[in-house]
Amino acid sequence: MSKIIILIVFLFKISVSSQIKMLENVKLAEVGKDNSVGLYKKENKFIISYQDVNAANLNTIRSFSFQNVEGDLDRLFNLIIQGFTDLPKEDILLELPNDIIELNYEKNYGQPTVQFIQFINKNRKYIGKSQFLTLNQVKKIFGRKNTTIQ
Repeated sequence: MSKIIILIVFLFKISVSSQIKMLENVKLAEVGKDNSVGLYKKENKFIISYQDVNAANLNTIRSFSFQNVEGDLDRLFNLIIQGFTDLPKEDILLELPNDIIELNYEKNYGQPTVQFIQFINKNRKYIGKSQFLTLNQVKKIFGRKNTTIQ
């Protein structure tokens, strides 16, 4: 009987200690931020976070991420910037590993702006929207304040 009790205590001790693991605390490096939209880097992964204007009263922060494979960050930046010079007639859809992002361009007070619309987990039922961003705000977020449009 005492062997069974010792075995139960030993198994309980193993299961309790294995429930908690120490994780490495990796900090995100801020690339750029403007108001409620920011771009952060973690190793070769980039994360864009924003306050969801659909749930602004709840202060919901959402994010989407992607690896910088073959210059994806530069391609995304150039694609967004190009939309300011040649305002697209339709929204631009981008498929990321976990989400679908729509670049929604509109003129606000005569000035072109872009908005990130996120279909969370590629499900069109769950949508997050960033604020509308001007060209200068996009440059600041991507850490390219002095970039000129070509």
